[in-house]
Amino acid sequence: MKRILNLQAKRPLAALLGLLPIVLLIVVYSVASDMRLKANPSDKLLPSFTQMSDSMQRMALQPNQRTGEYLFWVDTAASLKRLAYGVLIAAALGLFIGVLTGSIPLLGTTFSPLLTIISLIPPLAILPILFIVIGLGELSKVALIVLGITPFIARDIQRRTHEIPSEQLVKAQTLGANTSQVIIRVILPQLMPKLIDAVRLSLGAGWLFLIASEAIASTEGLGYRIFLVRRYMSMDVIIPYVIWITLLAFLIDWLLAKFNQKLFPWHKSGDQR
Repeated sequence: MKRILNLQAKRPLAALLGLLPIVLLIVVYSVASDMRLKANPSDKLLPSFTQMSDSMQRMALQPNQRTGEYLFWVDTAASLKRLAYGVLIAAALGLFIGVLTGSIPLLGTTFSPLLTIISLIPPLAILPILFIVIGLGELSKVALIVLGITPFIARDIQRRTHEIPSEQLVKAQTLGANTSQVIIRVILPQLMPKLIDAVRLSLGAGWLFLIASEAIASTEGLGYRIFLVRRYMSMDVIIPYVIWITLLAFLIDWLLAKFNQKLFPWHKSGDQR
């Protein structure tokens, strides 16, 4: 008799088991929504799927009477633009800092304590400082994402750099490579797929900082819209927006995974070994 610890589901069953909790959640929500709406048709806490669909059609398919814009798509474009800028800048800075502090011992000894301290500062705590110093424009929102996830990426890249076998570095230097050549030709190629993995892991935090900054000071964006309609208890808008953010996060993560697999197929096979 097999222990539960050793049981594994094959592909068809695994897909079914993966969908089961989602289906159950939808069913439970539907039943709870019907019960509340029957007791109080004007209840806003648990809107029906029809109400949410009508709200999304109004937001996504009908132009706003005041601005003529399709608010749902304007919000999505604004948030994705801020997230993309923030993550790209953070990835570049994290790679630069992580490689230098991880490959050059003197730099690592000098700056690693500072990097650790910075990584422990709650980024949301310095958001008011960013607004005071930078202002309420787009730069402050991007800066919060950069400050929030750069230390994480840098520390991860630093640790990955330390994992590179020292034999490779010694062989490269024995063949006459200088410091910059070792970094560019030996270290960087091995770290690029790990950088994408680090970015994937930091995306959740990136979304958190984005939504927080949009909620406080913005005129468009997914986070801005959620916190704008909350004062009216418009759950028929809030819930679809939250679901949309989740779908976007999942899609970006999936695309990065496929991109990583396409560019660095050896990385996945190496992990499996």
